[in-house]
Amino acid sequence: MTKYVIQGGRRLHGQVAVSSAKNAAVAILAGTALTEGLCVIDNLPRISDITVQLEILRRLGARIRMLNANAMEIDCSRLRSSKVLDDELARQNRASYYFIGSLLGRYKTSQVCMPGGCNLGVRAIDQHIKGFEALGANISTKNGCVVAEAPAGLRGAHIYLDMPSVGATINIMLAAVRAQGMTYIENPAKEPHVVDLANFLNTCGADVRGAGTDVIKIRGVRTLHGCNYSIIPDQIEAGTYIAAVAACGGEITVNNVIPKHLDCFATKFTEMGVEITDLGDAVFVKRVKSLSRANFKTLPYPGFPTDMQAPAVAVLSIADGTSIINETIFSSRFRYVDELRRMGARIQADGQIAIVEGVLCLTGAKIHACDLRAGAALVIAGLAASGITEISGIAHIERGYELFVEKLRNLGADIRREEYPDIEDIEGINA
Repeated sequence: MTKYVIQGGRRLHGQVAVSSAKNAAVAILAGTALTEGLCVIDNLPRISDITVQLEILRRLGARIRMLNANAMEIDCSRLRSSKVLDDELARQNRASYYFIGSLLGRYKTSQVCMPGGCNLGVRAIDQHIKGFEALGANISTKNGCVVAEAPAGLRGAHIYLDMPSVGATINIMLAAVRAQGMTYIENPAKEPHVVDLANFLNTCGADVRGAGTDVIKIRGVRTLHGCNYSIIPDQIEAGTYIAAVAACGGEITVNNVIPKHLDCFATKFTEMGVEITDLGDAVFVKRVKSLSRANFKTLPYPGFPTDMQAPAVAVLSIADGTSIINETIFSSRFRYVDELRRMGARIQADGQIAIVEGVLCLTGAKIHACDLRAGAALVIAGLAASGITEISGIAHIERGYELFVEKLRNLGADIRREEYPDIEDIEGINA
């Protein structure tokens, strides 16, 4: 078992470069299955979620060649299957469900095992199914897989999403780009990675307009060709480093960002006592005063992102005063609170509301990451705490953060990966 071991209490200084957006990359990789040419995708982060998407493409018949550490050449001209049937592979990654849309769009049929990823409560795909059915597909389940079939082909439709679901918006876009006629998606998600997917598809010859607005309009095309494409920077990774400076103090420059994408949470961190200066393609971050309380509610973009909720709570756990957090996106996103309590945090969570009473200091403890962003929050707490913190379950964290330990160490953090024997191994030695 591998853990992160952190000696807390160090201020952060220096520069860090943000990797490309995980949530955009996993959607774009699924989108390459729609193309019948050569795609060169640059700026891919080296994280396990990307490895899973690439392996799914390989098993579908794509030819993949690594050009460098962050660039792949992907040829989907000779895909031989429309089925993602490896249950264990699909369970490693929530984004595997994007292949339902892309394979349905290309072959008018797809069969994909139900995905895994972080357990954040109910994450139904009813809005995805609503969109596929509106386009003319029949949806069923078979042996734990979603089966989508449109024997007469897909046809454009008016689709109104009951909520602006990122996953449903992306999946419907992927299916609709090769449908016959016009598709209108009303009340879509507006996140930057939705816009990035639309830009990728358009670069391949699709006709997608309005991504990032209240209505996405898609005129179906017969085929998509390959392209060269570079993925946008990861706003949540940038936010994680901003939260780390807020908790630890110091000052850093966060490079390779689109500052406008950070507006959705930058205002709250400024309210907490952090100075964030726009440098064009970077931001300068400095904690300028003692941390102050702040209330917020997670909302679809451009509201405060649910993925930044846990890192923000880690910061507020050592802020002056009492903060109230309302999580409106996922039902079980406060599961990490017990781990912060082990470190001395005073947090009461009831359903989707958390009340955070700031304490003077957290103390190191042995804790476990239960999901990706909760894991990032525990790292932030460990960096700010006095004493040593050991974090297990780091596979969750490494699904979404490239070279996380190395980047933090370059900022002056005392964090390292260490191997520990599993309990089974210890029992075997003692037998």
